[in-house]
Amino acid sequence: MRLAEERDEVIDIARRMTSDRLVVGTSGNVSVRAGDLVAVTPSGVEYDQLRTADIPLVDLSGEVVEGELAPTSELPMHLTAYTEHGAGAVVHTHSLQATALSLLRDEVPAVHYQLADYGGAVRVADYATFGTPALAKSMSKALRDRNGCILRNHGTVTIGGTLTKAYNRARQLEWLCELWLTAAKLGDPALLSDAELEHCATLFAGYGQTPR
Repeated sequence: MRLAEERDEVIDIARRMTSDRLVVGTSGNVSVRAGDLVAVTPSGVEYDQLRTADIPLVDLSGEVVEGELAPTSELPMHLTAYTEHGAGAVVHTHSLQATALSLLRDEVPAVHYQLADYGGAVRVADYATFGTPALAKSMSKALRDRNGCILRNHGTVTIGGTLTKAYNRARQLEWLCELWLTAAKLGDPALLSDAELEHCATLFAGYGQTPR
């Protein structure tokens, strides 16, 4: 079986989305790229029932090359993230706080320096029907020079070099949206400047442990 490790990682992250309350039921989807193949969650299957062989492998044109189940209906978004934005992995959630913010704003306000990890203010993509090329196009526009975006009236998309990185960004984005929504209930939240976000982005580039 090809890409067994990647397929198992897709299952693990899909189940974490449920336990972390970023999705309900079979909503949301997950994928990871290995060379010219993508392992992606199937359409309409409960995550706790998934087995390694249930994870379809598709090529970058969307053709299923291994697996019995059909891939997620949101495959056009995933493939667009790979071909147009150089993603190594994609996580799509239906998280509550981020979706709520998308009904009120066109981007996530700069309430915290963690936004620098996304390349700047996270944009809200124009609404389009799920699973359509129009949604993939709208997402791509909002994702330009960013590591994540919110889909209006829908959910979030985050990308990363690894599936763990993409998923951590999904969780962080939900927290950022909750932070703004919580503060906005009490008043007008103070925001960071674009210059400070750019400075933090530079610092993030060198953040972490230095190899010995």
